[in-house]
Amino acid sequence: MTSILGISAFYHDSAAALIIDGKIISAAQEERFSRKKHDARYPYNAIKFVLNNSNLKLNQIDHIVFFEKPFLKFERLLETYLAFAPKGFGSFAVSMPLWLREKLFQKNFLYQKLKQHDDNFNDINKINFSEHHFSHAASAFYPSPFKKALILTLDGVGEWTTTSVALGNNNEIEILKEIHFPHSIGLLYSAFTYYTGFKVNSGEYKLMGLAPYGDPKYKKTILSELVDLKEDGSFKLNMKYFNYATGLTMTNEKFSSLFGQKVRDPKKDKLTQFHMDIAASIQDVIEEIVLKLTSALAQETKCENLCLAGGVALNCVANGKILKKNIFKNLWIQPAAGDAGGSLGAALAFWHQELKNKRIPSKKDEMKGSYLGPSFNNEEIEKTLKSLKANYQKEDDKNIISIVANELIKEKTIGWFQGKMEFGPRALGARSILADPRSNKMQKELNLKIKFRESFRPFAPSVLREDLSDWFELNYDSPYMLLVSDIKKNKQISMNKDEQKLFGIDKLKLKRSSIPAVTHVDYSARIQTVHMETNPKFYSLIKKFKEITSCPVLVNTSFNVRGEPIVCSIEDAFKCFMGTKLDILVCENFILYKEKQDQNLLKDYKNKFEHD
Repeated sequence: MTSILGISAFYHDSAAALIIDGKIISAAQEERFSRKKHDARYPYNAIKFVLNNSNLKLNQIDHIVFFEKPFLKFERLLETYLAFAPKGFGSFAVSMPLWLREKLFQKNFLYQKLKQHDDNFNDINKINFSEHHFSHAASAFYPSPFKKALILTLDGVGEWTTTSVALGNNNEIEILKEIHFPHSIGLLYSAFTYYTGFKVNSGEYKLMGLAPYGDPKYKKTILSELVDLKEDGSFKLNMKYFNYATGLTMTNEKFSSLFGQKVRDPKKDKLTQFHMDIAASIQDVIEEIVLKLTSALAQETKCENLCLAGGVALNCVANGKILKKNIFKNLWIQPAAGDAGGSLGAALAFWHQELKNKRIPSKKDEMKGSYLGPSFNNEEIEKTLKSLKANYQKEDDKNIISIVANELIKEKTIGWFQGKMEFGPRALGARSILADPRSNKMQKELNLKIKFRESFRPFAPSVLREDLSDWFELNYDSPYMLLVSDIKKNKQISMNKDEQKLFGIDKLKLKRSSIPAVTHVDYSARIQTVHMETNPKFYSLIKKFKEITSCPVLVNTSFNVRGEPIVCSIEDAFKCFMGTKLDILVCENFILYKEKQDQNLLKDYKNKFEHD
């Protein structure tokens, strides 16, 4: 038996993953345990979980692989400073002490941290290093169902690389070409995230959600001034508008002057039509880059399969368009596409590339639905609920399904806590908030009373795979909620002339389809297909809901409030339940009704977490 522990840490979304004999056993992000969103610290709790989950001590692990190479990253910092000197001395001076103290000597630093788990761990040579984009590529290809595939990784920056193209063939991955820092579409998108007043490395999905409210009026400006885009999708950024290479902000004064407004201060400035138009413009540009890049690669390589990873692969609108345009026959995206997934990729890369082990892809994929985190049995749950002074009732599986389906029809909102927690940024029916998509008021209610977040944010539909193409313009597995597609025409509600004149947030007021709670203002939806094989309980619930309503769709949003990581434990779930307007909490076979709880246990949850 060969066990490999993969670790990603020290930038954002620290995580740990464990594989045994090449099989993915478990994986989790540190934020779920620490309750600090995008936690970048050493993933002590995540490592503890993957070890305990397999009853292993650290000294029994054969290999430990970190997801990137610190020396290469240090080289980038030094060379960037020299290239831009004397500009940027401030940010250079801030980062150097940390590098010289910790990051440069990361092997020893990691060794000391790892010893906290096991006094008997004494072999520093078990620690290995992968490369950032190689880890991403491995996380995209090795769990995919393809024997051979083109692999595209796009993110902010690894050591030097911001975009990489690789070819995966059986157990080998060969990097074909790369684009290097400071030219990065991840950092370009983050610059606009920053400019519109959202938090970099966490608010990018808000920018994507805001885009359909706007008009891409600034697209030409971006393509003429900021990005030099070639026909093959390769690109260069005009660094005179950006500050991230040398400064402590993403954009500079020239950038603000170009668009005619200063950076939005989220504490003082409201979102306006200008910000919606900016969001629409950069989203269009990103899509154009991704589509040019993928089209050129498809023609060049004649490969039918594409795998994606890196933070930009979470841009599910762009992903949906790759599929819609039939650029590749098949597409597979790593559900933990950001840096968290680097922990898994690092471990898989070592198993296949370094140890030369064979690979037999499975028909679906090797991610087990991405249900790779902690789970709790009924005994543990009951013990915890008693200690929390919760009022609950226990039901068998069949009753739970029937009760919840009937409560959903009454427009009740349900905290759904079942099985193993998801790995990656999406709730996929294990740590989810569920609701009736046919309800007119549900989108607004979920945003304002439960998630405590911006009203413009869309919600995702979870749909039975066999019913997918009756409701959406898609006939392709999307188990990880990483593809956007339009609602079927016969389910849409057309706008009259007056309604078509509405712009911005006013568009929210219109009912656009027979499932309005999951229909975005441009008639699109970010889809999760639900499969009996990977999540039988969630599948059964949607099936029961369909039996009663003829609708095989539920609203599925992550079980948390704005600024909080997705809930991990029973305690987290109960706190969120008692601190929001959620009506019902279901933990495995236990059901809790809000009105039956001790009212003294109600919490003010709205300001508990820092807004992202």
